[in-house]
Amino acid sequence: MAQNQGGAGGGGFFSSIASSFSSFKEHVNGLLGYEGLEVIDPEGKGTEDAEIEAERGRWKGEERDSYWRSMQKYVGADITSMVTLPVLIFEPMTMLQKMAELMEYSQLLEQADNCEDPYMRLVYTASWFISVYNALQRTWKPFNPILGETYEMVNHCGITFIAEQVSHHPPISAAHAENEHFVYDITSKVKTKFLGNSLDVYPLGRTRLKLKKDGVILELVPPPTKVNNLIFGRTWIDSPGEMVLTNLTTGDKVVLYFQPCGWFGAGRYEVDGYVYNSDEDPKILMTGKWNESMSYQPCDLEGEPLEDTDLKEVWRVAEAPEDDKFQYTYFAHKVNSFDTAPKKLLASDSRLRPDRYALEMGDLSKAGSEKSILEEKQRAEKRIRESRNQEFIPKWFDMTDQIAPTPWGDLEIYEYNGQYAKHRAAADKSSSVEQVNIETMEFNPWQFGNITESE
Repeated sequence: MAQNQGGAGGGGFFSSIASSFSSFKEHVNGLLGYEGLEVIDPEGKGTEDAEIEAERGRWKGEERDSYWRSMQKYVGADITSMVTLPVLIFEPMTMLQKMAELMEYSQLLEQADNCEDPYMRLVYTASWFISVYNALQRTWKPFNPILGETYEMVNHCGITFIAEQVSHHPPISAAHAENEHFVYDITSKVKTKFLGNSLDVYPLGRTRLKLKKDGVILELVPPPTKVNNLIFGRTWIDSPGEMVLTNLTTGDKVVLYFQPCGWFGAGRYEVDGYVYNSDEDPKILMTGKWNESMSYQPCDLEGEPLEDTDLKEVWRVAEAPEDDKFQYTYFAHKVNSFDTAPKKLLASDSRLRPDRYALEMGDLSKAGSEKSILEEKQRAEKRIRESRNQEFIPKWFDMTDQIAPTPWGDLEIYEYNGQYAKHRAAADKSSSVEQVNIETMEFNPWQFGNITESE
């Protein structure tokens, strides 16, 4: 994508963008006004919409310019946990809940577990991992979890899902999901690079999936993600690069290439690649779009489709509500509701966060103030821990001595300790049914009780 650089201007800022569209037409959008920023038209709209698209965003002009000035000092830095962001750019969901959205199309894992063909098994599981990218294209930021915060999900395909924020600096989340067909474990950590009007996100996590029938273990390395037009223009997401899913049991693997978004949206969403055997011979080609569907077809050693075979669809995105305020799917609404909450919900659950709930109710002022209160309580807890020379100990995951290498850095591994299954079994056997009321049940992830901000 081309970039033009020039002096900052007021009204001329957006008119210069429109002018560059008129001048180059079939070429990439130019941007005059702020050095090192990009404005493109990923939806491929016409040039007459250039000025409108450039102005479209979450901030009003004064707020946007003020925020840009405050963020300039962070250009080139990792801002994972060092910057306090305004709730205006948030969605009423936490990162722990976002992790649970991968469970929407878990029927693909049932198909994989029941599949006798080892290569088709990889087709199903790779499609499952791709399915979450449709949710990741939402451009609202989820809340960072408080240390000790949890998220529980039941009542979906027999799955029990538990996630916990196990570290604050650096931010690390761990999650475990299981039903009769699979066991899913992830230690999630990200590294970011702020580039002005965009943000590069590098997934340092380790993701493992076990299919119970044959006991095969799969490990995922996803591509990085780029968030474009954070401040100026329409915010949009791209994930160019390779996704590699390896069967650690057999050595077979899937390598899928996420096409980068080109000029005027060319290639956006497209995914292509192959299932390979352990000798790295292509066996099945896969193609599709991560926001629509994925298909597969057997291929020869040159990667060409076999004669007398057809391209068959394996996954298609479900219908979503129209004009939803936060671009939520029906499943995202379930994740955010108490319909998927178990009996005796943990008081540390994300749904109970007062800032999240206030944002969901549309009260940005209260959401901002509640977010500040929670963050100050978290800092107060840290001071208490340091004064007592104590370390934070997660409840449902244990830190191991394993260090996993990733393409973007090393990762400390947390493993599910099995205690949540015991807790859940005891709670489910209880005869008492507690009706969760977000307005009366207090959010409490605190290690030392619900301390005041001043402590």
